[in-house]
Amino acid sequence: MKELRDFINKCEQEGELLRIKTEVDWNLELSHVAKLNEERKGPALLFENVKGYDIPVLTSAFTTARRLAIGLNMPLNYTMCDMAREWMELTTKQLVKPKVVDSGPVCEMVIEGKDVDILSLPVPFFYPLDGGRFVGTAVYLVSEDKETGWINLGTYRMQIHDRNHCGIQIIKGKHADFHFNQHKKDGTKMPAAAVIGADSVHFLVSSTLVSAQVDEYDIISTLRGEPCEVFKSDLTGLLLPAHAEIILEGFVDPNDLREEGPFGEYTGYYSGAKGEEWPKQVLRIERILRRKKPIFWATTVGKPITDTHMIQSLNRTATLWTDLENMKVPGIKSVYIPAESTGRFWAIVSVQQKYPGHANHVGNAVVATTTGHYGLKGVIVVDHDIPADDWDRVMWALSVRYDPARDTQIIYRGRSTPLDPALPIEAREIVSRVIMDACTPYEWKRKPQEIFLDEAMKEKVLSKWNEYGFGDWSASICK
Repeated sequence: MKELRDFINKCEQEGELLRIKTEVDWNLELSHVAKLNEERKGPALLFENVKGYDIPVLTSAFTTARRLAIGLNMPLNYTMCDMAREWMELTTKQLVKPKVVDSGPVCEMVIEGKDVDILSLPVPFFYPLDGGRFVGTAVYLVSEDKETGWINLGTYRMQIHDRNHCGIQIIKGKHADFHFNQHKKDGTKMPAAAVIGADSVHFLVSSTLVSAQVDEYDIISTLRGEPCEVFKSDLTGLLLPAHAEIILEGFVDPNDLREEGPFGEYTGYYSGAKGEEWPKQVLRIERILRRKKPIFWATTVGKPITDTHMIQSLNRTATLWTDLENMKVPGIKSVYIPAESTGRFWAIVSVQQKYPGHANHVGNAVVATTTGHYGLKGVIVVDHDIPADDWDRVMWALSVRYDPARDTQIIYRGRSTPLDPALPIEAREIVSRVIMDACTPYEWKRKPQEIFLDEAMKEKVLSKWNEYGFGDWSASICK
């Protein structure tokens, strides 16, 4: 796949896309159709008739594991853990560099100067108390390190201020914040570009916690198995994706900070009430690059589970697994950051214990990783016989292998996210964490005797499954 349209076409072929031809209002109606569809685990939606616009809008792209597998070009029966394992295995090898080309489909139309108007795009108004229309939900910002040339692709929400300005919520400590502070120190404007509707893997990777000085284009190319195509902008000097649908290109002035929000965030709560949070950066758009007939991509965010949570679950699971692999932590069998935890606040790791304290080693390693150090509240460690994404068995382990007094470790100071609604608005820089060791202690000489099925009888029963009249019912209960 090279572009978003490839993903849309593949979804349609697999019966995973619904084209909505009825006129739908961008003001609340579109987002509410999408959110209700997502709560019913429905298909990806392509709104082809948005009131007042001739540009279709894609939503609900990644609300199921099957569509994530389509986007990653992996087997469609893969679980979240299966996809994360393959992501980890690919990205711990030699990374593939992007290919620089002269131009691409995104350059079919060039809109500059007084003709720039981001309200010409069918930007939804998502939730009733939002502070405005957010052009950037399924988006990433391209920025560059002034000293090393390292390019960062980061997903930050973007609210429309007027026809050629949109706010960017660049949280302190994010990689774009590193680049912004370089320009702030030098008194220069930061070149930046907001990309909407590139190859689906771009959005997956741009919202991933990739280590500093690692180019996300390299991760994208590695996951695709071939170089992604980029071109060098003659306006900003940035490398931009050739096959995007829309690019908003311009500069961020360190002296132009504005309040924005509120916005219905992925936590299920509003954030960004004016006067309560820091003034935020603003992208002054000097040029819009777009296809003649582009597709606008949006995500509803809000309460779990939306495609935002599924994306965060997959990419954070993959990067956490990669972190643990690079740290040489032994015995890791599977890793999972559930979408239900908004794809970020809790992690589960399955481990084959090899020594006393091994499970505790794993828990502490998780909170020390690039992925786990930011915003994570809890780690549950389970034995190797329990897949990390098997919630039923994880809860069983917490019930029969976990003793709160013995197996709970509280860490009182960890890096938090300013979007965490469990913390007071004035104290969101630090959060506590808990490590819950739900493993049977390795050093016990006498371990509880676990119940298992008789293997010979299990095979006999499975061989006669249809004879019992179950038909298409899954035999998974016998696994």
